[in-house]
Amino acid sequence: MRNNEDRLGTKSADDSAPPQIKGGQSGASFSFSTPTEFVELPSKGRYYPEGHPLCGKGEIEIRHMTAKDEDILTSETLIRKGIAVERLLQNVVVDKSIDVKGMLIGDKNALVIAARITGYGSDYHTQATCPSCFKSVEQTFDLDKKDMYYANDDDLAENNIAMNSNGIFALTVPASKATVEVRLMTGHDEEYLSKISENKRKNKLPESTLTDQLRRMIVSVNGDNSGKMISSFIDHMPAMDSRFLRTSYQKVIPDIKLAQEFSCASCGHTQELEVPFTVDFFWPRQ
Repeated sequence: MRNNEDRLGTKSADDSAPPQIKGGQSGASFSFSTPTEFVELPSKGRYYPEGHPLCGKGEIEIRHMTAKDEDILTSETLIRKGIAVERLLQNVVVDKSIDVKGMLIGDKNALVIAARITGYGSDYHTQATCPSCFKSVEQTFDLDKKDMYYANDDDLAENNIAMNSNGIFALTVPASKATVEVRLMTGHDEEYLSKISENKRKNKLPESTLTDQLRRMIVSVNGDNSGKMISSFIDHMPAMDSRFLRTSYQKVIPDIKLAQEFSCASCGHTQELEVPFTVDFFWPRQ
């Protein structure tokens, strides 16, 4: 999902109530209720701070997509603004105290996949590029075949990473020996980084994707949480420390893994391939 920010969107929802249909030959009233289901969260609710509606919760309830939700996905205005999918997600979440943009990125990814399955099924037909011959071939992936990952206490201890009660991770970087605290990024961070990148592109400024991301991740350096200290540390950080931080972050971030067997109809090459997320995901051609 992280490579599709231009399709992911924002908050709020007006159409969350189940549709009520009345009538019939007898004149009796009846209604259809949209079914709901619980989506398992990769984080298990473990990395949210106290007071967050998902703190300590391992799942989130969503209702199935409806025809009215498809209106959101086909709205040219929402698509052009890049907020169609996020508007959809906010709409299908049952607990309206939950802001989708405040969810950890891995949990949001789980929500995206679950919502898509309720609307269009688990078969995902799209084009995939063969890593061997580089040709684009038709491929069908099964979205039900996914794995979840999160770092347990043994993983953290093995990598000398400590976590406090608010989901902040502390580790010592190897070159400068500084103690750095980092937090897991949310949909808000994802949106912020996307806007920063777009503004720099429009103004023909040099990209700084890596350092921009580090500024969102790092909470403190040697106990100092001032912006001045963090910026100075990032600007002078040895490349070894930067790589160590990014590698450690990947070890602790909870997420969905969608990698499946790929077979190229053109050259016969087979290998495990990360499922590509294209416009076919929420805008299937069939």
